[in-house]
Amino acid sequence: MTVGQELEKITGLKLFHNHMTIDLVAPILGFTPEMWKLVNNFRMEMFKVVAKSDLDGLIFTFVWAFNLQSDWDYVEQVCEIFETNGGTVYFVEHTATLDERIERNKSPNRLEHKPTKRNVEWSEKELKESMKKHRLNSFDGEIKKDKYIKIDNTNLSAKEVAEMIKERFKV
Repeated sequence: MTVGQELEKITGLKLFHNHMTIDLVAPILGFTPEMWKLVNNFRMEMFKVVAKSDLDGLIFTFVWAFNLQSDWDYVEQVCEIFETNGGTVYFVEHTATLDERIERNKSPNRLEHKPTKRNVEWSEKELKESMKKHRLNSFDGEIKKDKYIKIDNTNLSAKEVAEMIKERFKV
């Protein structure tokens, strides 16, 4: 999200970070299968509307569990929405150490923009559990997209990463 915020500033593209939908629905339904279904439906409808709009593009953040076929299918579905409407999809994969992710998870910016992360103890536990349960980074060569970059941003600022993305993809 933080890199997306910086990228939004330097490109003018709108940011649609994953917690915009999670934090809309979770306070009502909790983290239930029904909540995830509604979140995904809302996102898909947003993608369809944006893909047909006159917007220059959209920055979307997503935590991809590479060990789940359903996540691969979801990503392909999102790509199809934009590509069938003449759009181009760019992939940026971020990596960082667990210690760095835990520190960032407590940052004032994250807590301001992601209400469900404000219970820091719960959020840190959830982060660690998701990393045990899911493979959250791709293997080398696994993503076969032409417009793809993988960045270890452990020691980089969000602004530096956003500049790298802008330069790499000329957005």
